[in-house]
Amino acid sequence: MEEQYIWAWICGLLVLIFVALAVRESMQSKKRQTVKLRQRWGRVPQQEYTSEELKSISHYAEIHQNGRFMIDDITWNDLDMERVFMLLNNTCSSCGEEYLYALLRLPEFQTKNLDERERLIEFFRHHQAERETVQHGLLRVGKINGLSISDYIGALSEIPARSRARYFACFLLAVASIVCLIVKPAVGVALLVAAVVINISIHTMEGNKIEAYLKCLMCLIRVLHASEKLGKEKIPELEDYLMRLRENEKKLHSIRKKCITLVNAKGTEGDIMSVIYTYINAFFVLDFIQFYSILKDLQNRQKELETLTETLGILDAMIAIASYREYLPYYTVPQFSDGKHAAFMDVKDLYHPLIENPVANSIYADGGILVTGSNASGKSTFLKNVAINMILAQTIHTSLSSSYRASMCKVMTSMALHDDLQRGESYYIVEIKSLKRILEEAEKGEPVLCIVDEVLRGTNTIERIAASSQLLAHLRRPNVICFAATHDIELSYILDRVYTNYHFEEQITEHDVRFNYLLKEGRAISRNAIALLEMIGYDRKIVQAARASAEQFETTGVWKEL
Repeated sequence: MEEQYIWAWICGLLVLIFVALAVRESMQSKKRQTVKLRQRWGRVPQQEYTSEELKSISHYAEIHQNGRFMIDDITWNDLDMERVFMLLNNTCSSCGEEYLYALLRLPEFQTKNLDERERLIEFFRHHQAERETVQHGLLRVGKINGLSISDYIGALSEIPARSRARYFACFLLAVASIVCLIVKPAVGVALLVAAVVINISIHTMEGNKIEAYLKCLMCLIRVLHASEKLGKEKIPELEDYLMRLRENEKKLHSIRKKCITLVNAKGTEGDIMSVIYTYINAFFVLDFIQFYSILKDLQNRQKELETLTETLGILDAMIAIASYREYLPYYTVPQFSDGKHAAFMDVKDLYHPLIENPVANSIYADGGILVTGSNASGKSTFLKNVAINMILAQTIHTSLSSSYRASMCKVMTSMALHDDLQRGESYYIVEIKSLKRILEEAEKGEPVLCIVDEVLRGTNTIERIAASSQLLAHLRRPNVICFAATHDIELSYILDRVYTNYHFEEQITEHDVRFNYLLKEGRAISRNAIALLEMIGYDRKIVQAARASAEQFETTGVWKEL
């Protein structure tokens, strides 16, 4: 008896040591996570994404567009918004990064929604303990490689419903064969052979279906686990969101248990017990019964699952935006007009988020703005700056400026276009199609910010000036703020009554061209194209002849024959 007590004490002690070590490791792991979270706070994320990963992340936005205005691919690519997204993406979970991406592509036109975002952003910015508590919960979801969370959940919901009757029949056949082995061995052997052949054949042929969706189920478990963890927290300022997690996770709790059982069973391999379990599982087709039971439950709880991923995404994205604000040298919370007046934009000290040591500029626009200037003077960068900041104002409620007042606008651009070889379309065809989509949106009557860089550059000078002047004049309407950049100085005279002229200029020295990138009123009066030829080493004869030809045209209006 004493020996039994000793062994019992030893076993108990070993269990206590194991539990203590597990608790200690859990605490150490949480501390390591906290250190990493604090190191990342207010800094630029280092993670880079492939085009395939970004495409996967974008699926959430596409699924949840629901008829809302979305920043289209032309505008998104013109403004290099994927880099803006990566600059902001200090999220902890796939739910967060997908929601953040969708948020940037789906601008808001309701101030109450932006006000709620502002409340959450500022709460997380000023409450470190609560923020880190939420982040620890979000890390339970983590970043999932491959498909997006919306894709994983969608994949599960799209599996055709299938009756479990055939699998229950296989299960009953297996049970009956064992019972008959005891009661009537001769019949039992026959049934056992039939059960082994039929059940294991079915399991072998259809088993890959379950294997393919294991990652989906693991993703689902992580979402439910994080929701349960955060739902238990007591943070009054976040109670609406935490209650949403609690209520919806409770409805999905039984599904989570089934998923854990199935994933653990299918995910274990290597030891003798797992091998034995695999054969038992195949014989009784238990995993098929469990899998299709989960699918049936999920089809009835799709809305609750989407609510969980959305709620986790909101919290994660708002923390990322709060972190981004800490990184910025300065910013302002935008103010929006009531929409009863003509579209306008009044911004001071506006700077570009993707440029190191950017030059800030101010602008007031209540109609058309025509920007002229030399090559590389800053025209395109300024136009992108205006568009990006309007998107940021209406999405993350943050403007990279000292003051921002504007109408809520749909943002559309036509800038970095190129030939569409796949469709066999020239640059000019691509360009006029791009501009037509802006015209069509403007004619709907809702406020639009349109940005056009080098209008109709893909055609000859005479037709370019004739057509672009009419196009820009057509865009001069109360609901449109149009920013256009051009090298055609003629447009600044033709459109003088309907567009306000601004320009960028440079200082040309004997061996250099210097730009200050400051926006100035009026049209450009300087050019640098020929000077740049000289500075990079073109033959002096070419440079001098070009300069003389330009001077003659300015004097006579006629080009010299060569």
